[in-house]
Amino acid sequence: MGYAIYDTLLGDAGYAVEDTCHQDGCPEMIDRGLAYLCGDQPGRPSGCGCGRWFCGAHLYGLGSVPIVQLCPACREVAERG
Repeated sequence: MGYAIYDTLLGDAGYAVEDTCHQDGCPEMIDRGLAYLCGDQPGRPSGCGCGRWFCGAHLYGLGSVPIVQLCPACREVAERG
């Protein structure tokens, strides 16, 4: 199975699926690939992230190993512990 296009609970995902950043008001064009994913489960919330996609300005490394990227809202939750 490749990761160009696949199905998730939030619709199609993958690096061949164009979208805009899911941060409210951000018009940045991205794709729904793993590079723009918040957390580790594309298209669904998990214990680490919301599963939505964000541009580089709205993704932050959590600093754990392996490094997980989080959006602003999920980062705030993770930092509160």
